Parts: sequence; C-alpha cells; structure tokens
Amino acid sequence: MATMRAVEELLSRAPQRYDITVVGAEPHGNYNRILLSSLLAGEKAVDEILINAPDWYAGNGIRLLTGKPVTAVDARARTVTVEGTGALPYDKLLLGTGSRPLVPPLSGLGLDGVRAFRDIADTEAMIAAAGDGRRAVVIGGGLLGLEAAWGLKRRGMQVTVVHLMPTLLERQLDSTAGELLQRALAERGIEFATAAETEEIFGAGQVEGVRLVGGRTIAADLVVLAIGIRPNIDLAKTAGLYVNRGILVGDDMRTSDPDIFAVGECIEHNGQVFGLVAPIWEQARVCGARLAGDEQAAYAPPPVFTSLKITGIDVFSAGSLAATDETDEELTLHDANHGIYKKLVLRDDRVVGSVLYGHVADGPWYVDLMRRKVDISALRDRLIFGRALAERVPNLQPVS
Repeated sequence: MATMRAVEELLSRAPQRYDITVVGAEPHGNYNRILLSSLLAGEKAVDEILINAPDWYAGNGIRLLTGKPVTAVDARARTVTVEGTGALPYDKLLLGTGSRPLVPPLSGLGLDGVRAFRDIADTEAMIAAAGDGRRAVVIGGGLLGLEAAWGLKRRGMQVTVVHLMPTLLERQLDSTAGELLQRALAERGIEFATAAETEEIFGAGQVEGVRLVGGRTIAADLVVLAIGIRPNIDLAKTAGLYVNRGILVGDDMRTSDPDIFAVGECIEHNGQVFGLVAPIWEQARVCGARLAGDEQAAYAPPPVFTSLKITGIDVFSAGSLAATDETDEELTLHDANHGIYKKLVLRDDRVVGSVLYGHVADGPWYVDLMRRKVDISALRDRLIFGRALAERVPNLQPVS
C-alpha cells in the first residue's frame, strides 16, 4: 500500500521521470490490507480490496513482478536480485517491506491450524478453516485481533479472545471505553479471557486448543496470532543500511543511502515506528514528491488516530488517552443507556487527545483541532458535545 501510494504521487508529478519496476513477494498487486478483516467477515471479495488492477500498472508503463521475493540488494552495484529473475539495476530504490507478525515464544506454533493474520493467504486459510460449530482462539485483543475475532464469528465459529491486559485495545482506549467495547462484543457472542497469558498451544499434528498460565484450557480448531507487528528490516540490514527497530529514514524518507528510500511499517523516523494508515500516507506523499524532484518536501507525522472496523460498533481515538500531568484536563460524557462515551484531554487550552465510543462522527474534527493546535477556550464548555453544538451555539446558559 505505502510504496504504490508513493508511486501514484510520483506519477502525478513527474510521470516520465523514471522507468518503474514493482516487485512483490505476494501473488497480487497492491491491495488494501485494512480491508482484510472485511474479506474475512465475508463483506468483501479479493477483487474488491485490490487497489490497482494489472491493467493500471500496464497503462502507466510499470513492469509488475508478483510472487517474486527480493533476495538481495547490492547498494554499491545498485542492483536488486529477484528470485527467478536475476539482478535488476536501479537509479533509485524504494523499499516497502512492511512488517511481520510478532510471534510469542510458545510451543505448538507449527501445528496445522495456527495462523497469523497478515495477508490474503492468511485470510483465505482462516476462511477455509472456519465453519459452523468450529472453535477459534484469537491471541491478542488489539485492533487486528478483535477484527479477526469478529470475522471468524461472522463465519459461524465459536470465538474466544485471549488478551494479556485487563481491558481491550489498551493502547487506543481508556479502561471505560475498553469495558464498553468488551460488553458489546460479548453480546454478539464472542468470549473473552482477559488478564490472561497463553502458556502453550497443544495438539497432535492439528491444533486442539490453548493452555493458559494457571491451567485453564480452551478448545480450538483454529488459533490466530494477533499480538502485534515488527518492522521487516532483514533486506535493509543485509544491504548495509542503518537500522534500529525499523529502517532509519530522515524527513526526506531517504535511508542512510541517498539513492534508497523507504516508507511504511518497515521504517523508523525520529524513534517512531508506524502501523496506521494516516502517517504512512503522509510518508508516501513526501517520498513521491522527493522522487519527483521536490527537494522541499519533508515528513512530519500527523496526529495518529485509530478506529475499529466492526459493523455496528463505533470506536475512535487519537492522541493522549488520559491526563499525564496535573496541568492536563479531562472532559468526559458518559451515557450508559445509549452506549455513548466521550473523553477529551486538554493541555493549555488545546485538544491533545480524544476517546470516543458509540458516537464517533466528531473524531476527525477533534483530530483537526489537535493538528492545528487550536485554542478552544471559547468552546470549552460545549466542546464535548461535538462540532455542531460547539460552533453553532454562541453561548450555553445553565438551565434554571
């Protein structure tokens, strides 16, 4: 997704500047990984999540090599070695090697029926394993894990989510919103084991279940690992590029080699790695502009926001989840009967964070206030009620 977004930016600015070759290990062109959960749930087909069809590549004069992993980069010779194709020369190279699933140190990972949830192949394998009456355990109660759990539930499986922390989405939600989310998912038939650690995955060839620390066992025909991701830096490392957690890049999206750029989940910028689409789209924009010759384009990470893609459950968060010092303020609104919860974190009359559950329409507006560092002191008393009320009502008078 990231590299092709950069190529689209490049083509919009300087379509004749380069002869472009795109190489990917998967047997597809670029597709929307965000929609893998919709593919799993049966809401989308593979063709519907493809971003650019093969004729788009051909129409833009792009040579597309799919199902062909890159095995080496020789920065001195400026060549890329492609499995089954040989060495391809380059003037500029763009790396978008993405990330790999974190795999916990558990026995039983090699059993049939144990999968990560990362690409189309994983998703198709999970669909093939699903069925009415079958049982799934999802290890991880983050965004990806919950979307996997919901998709498998939609496929007719009995699903249990095992999560190490006491509440779900602890990186995106505070405890109140996390509890509301768990209650809503439980009402849909998903079971939870929170504050629980997996000790082992067991079975004789085929997975049969998981055992938790403390001895509890949960039967499973399918176990999905969704505990996080790690930047895929192997190729960059063997090419001699500077790496830390990710491939190190500057504001211009260049690596330590000025002719090699990198974007997406594989990079590290100013100590930060990325797994959400908004900052990655901005990286791609800057990278495409630089490749097109704009020497002024520079990357500044936008405010990060997240949302959950489960039909009928609305969750949104951005920035700080809670006050971090005594000068911060928290504004909250909680309507338990209607399943609505809102929290805003303020610092020096600026919005620095938001957590929304049940009613998320104002999420982008709060993010915009954060991005522009707007002084909200004149709106403070009605800010929590949303944009329509905050901007259209000049003064709220107390009810007598």
